[in-house]
Amino acid sequence: MNILETAKRVFSVEKDALEGISKRLDSNFEEAAKRLYACSGRIVVCGMGKSGLIGKKIAATFASIGRPAIFMHPSEAIHGDLGMLMPGDCFLSISNSGETDELLQLIPHINRLALPHICICAVKNSTLAKHADFVLDIAVEKEASNLPAVPMASAITSLAMGHALAAVLIELSGFRQEDFALYHPGGSLGRKILTKTAELMSRELPAVKPESNLREVISVMSKGMLGLALCLDNNQILGIITDGDLRRALERSGDGEFFKLRAEDIMTKNPKSVNGNQSVLEAEELMNQFKITALVVLENGAPIGVIAKHMFR
Repeated sequence: MNILETAKRVFSVEKDALEGISKRLDSNFEEAAKRLYACSGRIVVCGMGKSGLIGKKIAATFASIGRPAIFMHPSEAIHGDLGMLMPGDCFLSISNSGETDELLQLIPHINRLALPHICICAVKNSTLAKHADFVLDIAVEKEASNLPAVPMASAITSLAMGHALAAVLIELSGFRQEDFALYHPGGSLGRKILTKTAELMSRELPAVKPESNLREVISVMSKGMLGLALCLDNNQILGIITDGDLRRALERSGDGEFFKLRAEDIMTKNPKSVNGNQSVLEAEELMNQFKITALVVLENGAPIGVIAKHMFR
């Protein structure tokens, strides 16, 4: 057995499975997405076994983008939880075979409430699919494991189909990053979206003048504890000096020449910046894009602070 080859085979099979369902997308998907968007109640997701676990994830994703959604366990449903279903809801069932007995027992109740029924299924002529309004085909040619009974590729296609529906709902509703943060106030991502750079930045500017010698620059950098110094002239920023600028200047300088340099000789001009009203997430994305660890925060073109990556933790 070659362990790496087995892993690569899994990735290859699952990639082919995703390409397959992408090619088979049809008007069923379009109409299903529109129906979910128009849903006045909740999206009730239901599945048994592995499909149920995937259903919980899909329901959680819908809820995270502002679409009221719950997961209803089919076994619990036929023993009393059917009361969770209400007029105005949309029902989303997930079953690879389309013959899951616990789901089939729910069909009369779904019909009685006249709920739109979207079925994520691999068998289009199955009993569950025949009773659904819209059938989303997640069939795969083969599973990724040597044991076909273990749902791997089919689990990926089920989850991907749910994600595709969620992605469409995001675009149809104009859901924004700021909206996402409202549903995630306790998470790291939510905090980064809601927090403005002005709230987190250091207002103590480690400033030097263009003519400052490198001993002064190093002293200011050490006291500022940010690993940088801003080169200012009449409160206008000319450049930034980081640890990297110092190292590069040292490498370029001959013996005894390093400390003859001035701040303006080694500074990086036009440093990257943000304004105080931008989110911490935007600042972090800018740092990652340019592979830097700090940004100058500006207000009306003048520096008012510095925000560094270690402040995000």
